Amino acid sequence: MPTLPGSNTPFWQRAPKLILRPLDYFEDHYRRYGPVFQVGKGPLSIYVADPVVIQGIFQADAAQFHVPPQNVGSGLNFLLGDQSLLLLDGDRHRRHRRLLMPPFHGDRMRAYGDVICTLTKQAMASWQPGKTFNVRAAMQDITLRVILKAVFGLADGDRYDRLRQLLSTLLEGLGTPFSAFFIFFPGLQKDWGAMSPWGKFVRIKAEIDALIYAEIGDRRQHSQPHSTDILSLMISARDAQGEPLSDGELHNELMTLLVAGHETTASALAWALYWVHWLPEVGKRLRQELDPVGPSADPLTYASLPYLTAVCQETLRIYPVAPTTGIRIVSRPMTVAGYDFPAGSVLFLNVYLVHHREDLYPEPDTFRPERFLERQYSPSEYLPFGGGHRSCIGSAFALMEMKLVLATILRHWDLELPERLRRPLKPVRRGLTLAPPGNLRLTPLAQRVAQQPALPLG
Repeated sequence: MPTLPGSNTPFWQRAPKLILRPLDYFEDHYRRYGPVFQVGKGPLSIYVADPVVIQGIFQADAAQFHVPPQNVGSGLNFLLGDQSLLLLDGDRHRRHRRLLMPPFHGDRMRAYGDVICTLTKQAMASWQPGKTFNVRAAMQDITLRVILKAVFGLADGDRYDRLRQLLSTLLEGLGTPFSAFFIFFPGLQKDWGAMSPWGKFVRIKAEIDALIYAEIGDRRQHSQPHSTDILSLMISARDAQGEPLSDGELHNELMTLLVAGHETTASALAWALYWVHWLPEVGKRLRQELDPVGPSADPLTYASLPYLTAVCQETLRIYPVAPTTGIRIVSRPMTVAGYDFPAGSVLFLNVYLVHHREDLYPEPDTFRPERFLERQYSPSEYLPFGGGHRSCIGSAFALMEMKLVLATILRHWDLELPERLRRPLKPVRRGLTLAPPGNLRLTPLAQRVAQQPALPLG
């Protein structure tokens, strides 16, 4: 069996660059070894940036792969729990996926559209002309409001306020390049008391867990059969044997939605606002598309606008929030498009490298939404939400949220980048994801239309 090109450098030597300069790490290996390469030794980590190979992996039988043993993914285990959809395998993964899919499709999406627009207006109510704000913090405020309302049905109250505060603190703490070492090196996860870095995370997480279990208990005791929030739908869902999700399973899936469902979208929205204001021609064309749509239009009317959709797609292409898809471990030897992958090898489908292939995306470092109006890309050529049997179940919700938040902001405010930020920005490590630098700020100039009072959310 021919050996894949690559490097045998041990992980501990590669890790600093992978953590602190991940895009340089990927690009250096791609230039040196090509679109499919291995790193490390026994078990091999294999990065794939060839759409033909990725298509073969997506189409392979799910039994061909498994996810890491729980101790390997302990950084995610700490955050999400070992019954999270992201960490399940086989029949348990299929069961959870079937139970979780319904809230993210069909008529449910229309109800979420109204929620997203209303909560965005509520968050913008504090913006003032001339008062610069941190873009990432503002977007995280909006997406956390949305996910707490859409997932829990919460929009006010002590539990809502405390969850917002604790989740923001936890994710900010885990969102630095330094904290990424805790995720990549589980041996560093030592609780040396409340003032130690990991000890702080443990205590905050314990309080979040208690609040979530309390909410689950209240919902079970006081069922709300007509509620459209995701928790209510998850509690009422039954598998093929008529069994519901347990409290532990509900907790883990709720944590997955809370962490993955607002943190990633906040980063994508921050990038979208950066590009729209870094490139005035993009912002001008986008507003020309948004302005004729009346303020009373159905939110899904905005979600169907072609250039708005292209702006969001290009945002997710140029700097994907997750630079690779979830881990797949090869269960038995397989050959795809001439490449041999031995059993036990760990596959990382590299979203960033695929999205920067010159043959697919000419001038890949240029932000150009028009490319998505000129060509339709296959699932193995454009994969910001992964693909195959482990694709993101919330992808439609996330893309709709991006479009509606961006449209609502641009319809209501004229914003500008401060002078010192009128230069190219590059992603930085934020835990397991990539995000805009923390110093990205925007200055409100003037309201484009008088903000209507946001409707109360009941």
